Amino acid sequence: MKKVAVILKGYPRLSETFIAQELLALEKAGINLIIYSLRHPTDRDVHPIHGMIQAPVRYLPEYLSWHPFRTLSGLLSSFRSKNFTQLMRVFFRDLRRDFSANRVRRLGQAMILYREIADDRNWIYAHFLHTPASVARYCSMLSNLPWSCSAHAKDIWTSPKWEIQEKLDSLEWLVTCTASNREYLAGLSTNPDSIRLLYHGLDLERFSDVSRQHLNNGSAEHVRVRILSVGRAVSKKGYDILIEALAKLPEDLYWTFVHVGGGPLLEDLKRQARVLHLQARIDWLGPLSFSKVLEQYRDADMFVLASRIDSDGDRDGLPNVLMEALSQRLPCISTDISGIPELLRNGENGLIVKSEDVDALAKAIERLIGDTEYRDALGSEGRRTMEEAFDLKRNVQLLVDKLGE
Repeated sequence: MKKVAVILKGYPRLSETFIAQELLALEKAGINLIIYSLRHPTDRDVHPIHGMIQAPVRYLPEYLSWHPFRTLSGLLSSFRSKNFTQLMRVFFRDLRRDFSANRVRRLGQAMILYREIADDRNWIYAHFLHTPASVARYCSMLSNLPWSCSAHAKDIWTSPKWEIQEKLDSLEWLVTCTASNREYLAGLSTNPDSIRLLYHGLDLERFSDVSRQHLNNGSAEHVRVRILSVGRAVSKKGYDILIEALAKLPEDLYWTFVHVGGGPLLEDLKRQARVLHLQARIDWLGPLSFSKVLEQYRDADMFVLASRIDSDGDRDGLPNVLMEALSQRLPCISTDISGIPELLRNGENGLIVKSEDVDALAKAIERLIGDTEYRDALGSEGRRTMEEAFDLKRNVQLLVDKLGE
């Protein structure tokens, strides 16, 4: 059984509960973990699942200048490694192609990790293919410890191909959360068989099944339909597109849109809603605790996520919030990017529209507002999808097998 050093960009993070779910599942399977975080937490709240994880957490310096003694000690320890010269050749080749302070920071964090990593660790496992993987790779060179990685979305699509290729050639294996990710990464690897598909999955014990009771009497325009979306207000989530689509709905439909989450674009979205005279129909709830988010899923009538590919290539992989909504028999509308069509089958367990197509999104929302029975049918099939294909216990077994060898 491997004793694993887990490298994370930040821990704990409310937006990365899928990582916490995985870590807890690995612990329950007997994998010995120590978490090394490159950043201290910035979220005010902590998800309950983080309190269930027993692994100790150790923080590497986010800024090397703030910790000169640890940085110098890491450098001196690394200098004594027989692989120091090899590491520096690789680092300076990387630096020529990515001349940045962040590149130097990754090296410094890797050297500190090399000095401070627990003596009994025999494996390094990084979440995300960008910064955490760079630290893992450099530390692996110094320590001769094998390493592996879990890749997701932004870390794949905003990283240069040369860097991805060299990391893939350096690691033992990689898992990624969508088939589209796997196809892309396998095409960059000299060993495509080392790239495996691993859906995040959801712990369905924490998202227990619910029964939905709808008022079927009366016409749809006289029933307030709650449209929910959970996610950070960032460009790739497409909330500006969603607000435009809501503005196109017929005026006689009776609906409320509820948004859960913070994010840098939140005030811009509120202004957009005011300009479109939607402010009376939108509730901006901000970030909520897990229990309150779960209440919102159960109170809603449909879930909408208008994901798009951002200008820098960033995009969602397989949004956890869609799986959470499906687990609560909530009919979902989303877009045709990344792994979303691997989760939602259009017309069977949800609706898929073309990304950034405002008219198509508005028509899909209007259709579900007006058809309670169809919403119920989609919701039931969505729960079945989660149970059959996206149950965390089943999906995480690949990692358990890999780390338990």
